[in-house]
Amino acid sequence: MPMYSFANDLYTGKKSYDIVGKRKIWLSIAAVAVIVSVTLLLTVRLNLGIEFTGGSQFTISNTQNTDQQPATDVMSDHGVTDAARVAQVGEHTLRVQTVNNDDFSNTETEEIRTELAKAYDVDPADVTSTYIGPSWGQDILSKALNGFVVFLVLVGVGLSLYFRSWRNAAGAIIALFHDLIVTLGVYCAFGFEVTPSTVIGLLTILGYSLYDTVVVFDKVRENTDELTKQSAYTFAESTNLAVNQTLIRSINTSVTSILPVGSILFIGVLLLGAGTLRDLALVMFIGLILSTISSIFIASPIAVALAERSSAIKEHTAQVLAARDQRPEDEDIDLLSDGVPSHGVIRHPGVRKANSAQPKRKKRSKK
Repeated sequence: MPMYSFANDLYTGKKSYDIVGKRKIWLSIAAVAVIVSVTLLLTVRLNLGIEFTGGSQFTISNTQNTDQQPATDVMSDHGVTDAARVAQVGEHTLRVQTVNNDDFSNTETEEIRTELAKAYDVDPADVTSTYIGPSWGQDILSKALNGFVVFLVLVGVGLSLYFRSWRNAAGAIIALFHDLIVTLGVYCAFGFEVTPSTVIGLLTILGYSLYDTVVVFDKVRENTDELTKQSAYTFAESTNLAVNQTLIRSINTSVTSILPVGSILFIGVLLLGAGTLRDLALVMFIGLILSTISSIFIASPIAVALAERSSAIKEHTAQVLAARDQRPEDEDIDLLSDGVPSHGVIRHPGVRKANSAQPKRKKRSKK
C-alpha cells in the first residue's frame, strides 16, 4: 500500500520531483561523464579481446588445478611478450589467450600443449589449441557499426514522425550516445575485456534505452496535446509531470530487467564459473543501469531544452508566467514549476484523462 500510494501521488501530481526543472544539473553531470569516458577511450583505450587483435588460444579441460600462474609461466617461457590472459571457463576448464602475438609454429604449439598438460596434470589430448586472426572480429565490429548507423537513422525518422517533433528524437538519440560512450568508459576504467559478445550487448541495451525513453515521451505527448490552449502550465512543467507519472514504471521495468542479468553475472559467473556468460551479462548490467538513468534525467530534459528554443514555446511560457503572476493566491492552479502546489490543487488534462479512464470500484453493501 505505501508503494501504491506513492505511485498514485506521483501520477496525480500530489507528490513530484523537479527533474526537468533541474535539468542543468543532470546534463552537466552527463556531460562530465561523457568527457571522462572519451578521455579514457583516447588514453587508456579499450582492452580488446583476442577476436579483435588476433592471437593463439589454448584450452585446458578436465583439470583440478585452476591456478592461473602455471599457464602464465609456460607462455612466458615461449616468448610471450604481453601477459597471457588466463581465465577459468566452467568448473574444470582454463582458457589461455596470447593477444597481439604471432602465430606459433606447429612444433612450438605442440610443445606448449605438452607443457600445459604437464603443469596441470592432464592428458595432452585435453589441451586444445587454435589461432584466431583479427579479421573476424574486425568484420563483426564493422557490421555492428553499420547496423548502429542504420538504427540511429531509422530511430530518428520514426520518432520524429510518431511524436511529430524532431526534438524528442534528438533527446532520445543523445541519450543513446550517452549510454554507449559511458558504458565504454566504464570498460576502459576497469579494464574489462571487449569481445563480440560485448558488441552484441551494447546493441541490445540501446534498444532497451529507446523503449524506456519512448514510454516517457508518449506521456509527454499526451500531457502537451492541448498545451497552447491553456495558460496554467508550461511545456517544461507538463514534461516534468510526465516524467514523474512514468517514474515508477521505469524503475519497475529496470529492476525486473536488471535482476535476471545480475543473477547471471554474479551467480553464474562468480559462483558457478560460467565465464562464457560474463561478457554479455556484464555489458548488459552496466548498460541497463545507464539506460534507466538516461531515460529519466537526460532524454526529457534535452527535449525540453531544445523545445524552449522555439519561439512558440517561448511565447507560451511567457503567457503562463504572466497569467500566474496575476492569479489570486487562493485560486486553484493547474501546475507549478516544481510540480508541487503551494496552494490549491493540481489539475492537468493528462491527469483528468487518466483518472477518468480508471475502472470504478464497486461500493460494498453494508450488512
